[in-house]
Amino acid sequence: MADDTLASVIPLRHAPLKKRNRKGSGRARTNRPRKRAAKAAALAIGEAESSSSASLLPAEFLIPPEFLPANDVDAEPPVAPPSMAAGPPDEAAPTPRRQFAPVLLSIAALALASVGLTINGWFARSLGSSDIAGWLFLAVGVAADLVALVMPSCAASLWQTGQRATAAVGWAVWLMTFVFAVTAGIGFASINISDVTMARASRVTPAIANAQAALTDAMTARDRECKSGVGKFCREREAAVVERRQMLDAAAAAVGRTADPQSDAAIKLVTWVSGGMLRPTMEDFAMLRLVLLALLPQIGGILLLVGRHSARK
Repeated sequence: MADDTLASVIPLRHAPLKKRNRKGSGRARTNRPRKRAAKAAALAIGEAESSSSASLLPAEFLIPPEFLPANDVDAEPPVAPPSMAAGPPDEAAPTPRRQFAPVLLSIAALALASVGLTINGWFARSLGSSDIAGWLFLAVGVAADLVALVMPSCAASLWQTGQRATAAVGWAVWLMTFVFAVTAGIGFASINISDVTMARASRVTPAIANAQAALTDAMTARDRECKSGVGKFCREREAAVVERRQMLDAAAAAVGRTADPQSDAAIKLVTWVSGGMLRPTMEDFAMLRLVLLALLPQIGGILLLVGRHSARK
């Protein structure tokens, strides 16, 4: 009886165990769809976040660990390639050489602008008939040069933002102030160059001194010979005086030609390079030099605009 009772009890105890296993397998089967749904929702969230951001990392980096399966949580996240982590090559930081050029260009623009301010202020003040008029002209010249300096950058910014009418007005104002500054530069350069040339041309060289002494001796001899009347020897002395005067004029002309050695050397160089086909005169080179001296101090605004856009790129 004891054996039969034990045999009948053991199966009754194993039956609930089998039922529990079945219930546990059922829970595992029911949990699998939940895990799959959670994984699908996490993948959808990761794809939405990766599409909205500019990062090139995979979507698995954005999935919280609690939404991943047990096998995926324990696994190490994939390492992004160095090229992806560093970003695209177009967004690399600019090299020091690329940064140095715009800075140097801006320094040159400011240096030319300071020279232009000084030139315009000096020439404008020299036009005044009184002290008050001179200071007023000085203020006008400095203000016009400042507008010519900063207006190109302001007009370009307005054009980029779509304010085309305001930008066109700005460029028109810049052109007006630029022409005013150039005329002031022409006046400054012409006055100083002419003063220096005249000072050099009026200097007394040994050739001029000798010619002057010879003319004085010829005039003295003529006066002594012609005192008693006009005769053969008097006319000879007068001819000698005319000859000595011509020699003095030739010596003075030679000094005047060397008063501007830059123009003389430039003319010789152009003639030599062109094989004699181009023969500019002193006036041609003087006009070219005058235009360059008037224009260069006024291009500071353009250089500042170019340096600013180069720095942005």
